[in-house]
Amino acid sequence: MSVGNWKTAVAVVLLVLTVLGYWKYRQPRFAAGERLPDVAFGLSDGREARLSEWRGKYVLVHFWGSWCGPCRAENRELSRLYAKYQERGFDIISIGIEQTREAWEQAVQTDGLVWPHHVLELERFDGPLARRFQVRAIPTTFLVNAEGVIMGVNLTPEQIERMLREALNGT
Repeated sequence: MSVGNWKTAVAVVLLVLTVLGYWKYRQPRFAAGERLPDVAFGLSDGREARLSEWRGKYVLVHFWGSWCGPCRAENRELSRLYAKYQERGFDIISIGIEQTREAWEQAVQTDGLVWPHHVLELERFDGPLARRFQVRAIPTTFLVNAEGVIMGVNLTPEQIERMLREALNGT
């Protein structure tokens, strides 16, 4: 093999390793099949909560931002899922990765995020929950079953609905 071919091969290998490293870096800390950690956090209404309070329910832990176009599009679908399944044991905890409270409040209102469990992290990706869950990109979601085990990570709204329908024996 010539020196030119070796250089090309090394460059390709380095590029592949860089892409894989970047992909791994952007992955959340927890994966499907793992138990959701019982962390404490403050809700936007001033109450303190722990994730263990949602045991017995299916819950979507939803990291998003008012400045994130894909998040805002996903919010409409999540609002629809909440309306459809909340009476059957489904809840959503939204964690806003933000720079300003005003933009976040406006987005919650505009997007119709009617569930009562909202967390605001003004430190963006350096907030305590974003760091604990190793969230470095949004939207990031964790669908958790009634036993506190993660069913799926970064699912589409269609995948979430299918899993809820199967789990809750519904329509």
